[in-house]
Amino acid sequence: MTPALAPHAVQLASESTLTAFGQDPWWITTIKAVAIFVFLMVCVLMMIMADRKVMGRMQQRHGPNRMGPFGLLQSLFDGIKLSLKEDLIPRGVDRFVYIAAPMIAAVPAFIAFSVIPIGPEVNMFGVTTPLQLTDLPIAALVVLATAALGVYGFVLGGWASQSPYALLGGLRASAQVISYEIAMGLSFVAVFLMSGTLTTSGIVESQRGLWFAVLLLPSFLIYLVTMIGETNRLPFDLAEGEGEIVGGFMTEYGSMKFTMFFLAEYVNMVTVAAVSVTLFLGGWLAPPGVTALLPGANEGWWPALWWLLKFLCVMFLFIWARGSLPRVRYDQLMKLGWKVLIPVQLVWITAVAVVRMLILDDASPVVVGLVVAGFSAATIAAFYSWARHVRRERAEDARLRAENARRAHKDPAFGGFPVPPSTAPHYGSSVLAEPPRTAAAVGGDSNKKGEEVTGA
Repeated sequence: MTPALAPHAVQLASESTLTAFGQDPWWITTIKAVAIFVFLMVCVLMMIMADRKVMGRMQQRHGPNRMGPFGLLQSLFDGIKLSLKEDLIPRGVDRFVYIAAPMIAAVPAFIAFSVIPIGPEVNMFGVTTPLQLTDLPIAALVVLATAALGVYGFVLGGWASQSPYALLGGLRASAQVISYEIAMGLSFVAVFLMSGTLTTSGIVESQRGLWFAVLLLPSFLIYLVTMIGETNRLPFDLAEGEGEIVGGFMTEYGSMKFTMFFLAEYVNMVTVAAVSVTLFLGGWLAPPGVTALLPGANEGWWPALWWLLKFLCVMFLFIWARGSLPRVRYDQLMKLGWKVLIPVQLVWITAVAVVRMLILDDASPVVVGLVVAGFSAATIAAFYSWARHVRRERAEDARLRAENARRAHKDPAFGGFPVPPSTAPHYGSSVLAEPPRTAAAVGGDSNKKGEEVTGA
């Protein structure tokens, strides 16, 4: 069995996009690593500021406008303020895990960005090197692996805090990430089938003809939903629902430890946005039509600009969703992940795999068209059946609400706490009686102490 697998392994290792890696001198690698770290930290500061400024405009109010020009330094001063706060550790916590959990949450997000391609090969200080720290035959799986590791920080932080609210937030985070990571991984599968590679640089190269956001539109739309659920952002921030569980897994954290959790959330946002650009939006390739106006649009340092513009557009989606959509209930969150996104992805991947196999086997266009038509008809029938089921559920809910309202109208005590009748004394003898307002006072003290209320 091993000799049969060896040629395949050699073929993976010798992919054309991987030959440019592993040849850089150590100082070029160091420059790239430092540049990635600085870029992520600046993105976190700017994203926090953009969160507040853009949502302020959406809600017809001003955002931060005092610290620095136009409030640009507000995020920096917030970070300084948090770092200078007193660092308290509650009594009874698991001290080692309590301290390690924020770092476990933050570090994997930085690692995932190392395989993101930002541009082609460029000349950097006299050395020809790709604008990417590294690439691997399974680079896309590294992103999923680091995303899975990050949730350990949330779970351990909630468990180590020895607080019921923190533990509940950690359990919510683990269930949410597991649910939405499955759908996210299935989105990747469709990309792997169409590109034929797991290297991030190879996936970008395979989109020169048509972006996968167009070719694999269902996978792209589902990925946009799952990346919001993966990062615990509104409307899916159930792991830290302030109105329900105080602050979730971060309830017992403050100062720099809280900052690390906050940093992990925003770095994760940057990472999943960069992954969406790489897998579905052509990576650093110029948008369609730009190459006709600018022949060298995909050469030199220009691709870094196209990548940055796409990246900013995806990051804006996070802000738009947070400022526009209300928080969902937890049962709705789980229902969306397990009953909608995952089944849709399984059917879609099956269709993509069948069509891809037929194309590789040089099947007749008529056969391919019939297969596509069959899957389309099955999908429409499934959606019609689901819509009928939803209508029946809503009609039943409306009927139950109307029945409960009718019964509550007849019996005030139905379906809730007992309601005292209007003719009964209210709250015992705690409220003194008073004479009717229309009755004339008949001398003496008509409001004797100790009498009970006999009316409203």
